[in-house]
Amino acid sequence: MTEIRTDIRTDWTREEIAELFDLPFPELLFRAAQVHRSHHTAGEVQLCTLLSIKTGGCPEDCGYCSQSVHADSGVEATKLMDVRQVLQSAAQAKDAGSQRFCMGAAWRNPKDRDMPKIVEIVNGVRAMGMETCMTLGMLTPEQATMLSEAGLDYYNHNIDSSPEYYERAISTRTMDERLETLDHVRDAGINVCSGGIVGMGETREDRVGFIQTLATLERHPESVPVNALVPVKGTVLGDMLADTPMAKIDDIEFVRTIAVARITMPMSMVRLSAGRESMSEATQALCFMAGANSIFTGDKLLTADNAGDDADAALFAKLGLTALKGEEPMRACAVQEAAE
Repeated sequence: MTEIRTDIRTDWTREEIAELFDLPFPELLFRAAQVHRSHHTAGEVQLCTLLSIKTGGCPEDCGYCSQSVHADSGVEATKLMDVRQVLQSAAQAKDAGSQRFCMGAAWRNPKDRDMPKIVEIVNGVRAMGMETCMTLGMLTPEQATMLSEAGLDYYNHNIDSSPEYYERAISTRTMDERLETLDHVRDAGINVCSGGIVGMGETREDRVGFIQTLATLERHPESVPVNALVPVKGTVLGDMLADTPMAKIDDIEFVRTIAVARITMPMSMVRLSAGRESMSEATQALCFMAGANSIFTGDKLLTADNAGDDADAALFAKLGLTALKGEEPMRACAVQEAAE
């Protein structure tokens, strides 16, 4: 195999990505580390905090999600949080060292009546000097523009898996609809945060297709969260994994996925996301070696447990990692221009 290029490519083929996955594990990590050091400071990891600002009651049937009305997970539906409560949580996250504050609402799409409150939240978190990210479901072009004018830095909308596996996990929203929302976000000048979930019972070929879909977008996502499925009882995939535990992704394959994401999307922040609370310190260390440079901190993600600030501080001290210092984020168009 030829030497890995470190320039920005959007023409990756599935064959090339499959070759990366097939590399001997030490060689893959070495190449991923080379790419990482060409575009990022080694040993710096971005700390992000995620808050559910509207939990449960989502009409989508995503098989992994405890917040779906189709799941029997025991998650109670709530209304959109009060603005002051959200800002208090953001202030606590900043005090704990987080650079980015991510907010999620369990909606198929926000209603226009929700947007003024969402805009007020974005303004308030931005005023604290934190990066802002939201995931609210599908957006119209007008809603994306409102978020952009409010100063939203990132919008998260995951593609979840490969185009082929996607419809096995979700039937109420298509992959094309997800990509359309990403287009609206891009057109509004907001940075894109888009990744997916592994360990849903998919094959390596599906993981190749998942990475290729993101790596061949006209502009790579500025953030790529890679989640390991957290099986929740009462969800379709959670119950499936309880019956077929061999479907769960093993740690080495997860690290391979991180490494391939790093190589194919060199400038992106690759986030080690859900599932980290069940990973050993050694597995997390391998992920950082493979190019992961962003994590969620705190004891809770949206509804799932997370490692917690104390555990993260101890791990960072053990590995000699430091938190990425907050800087004014570049807008999506500027990032691409800098890459070119």
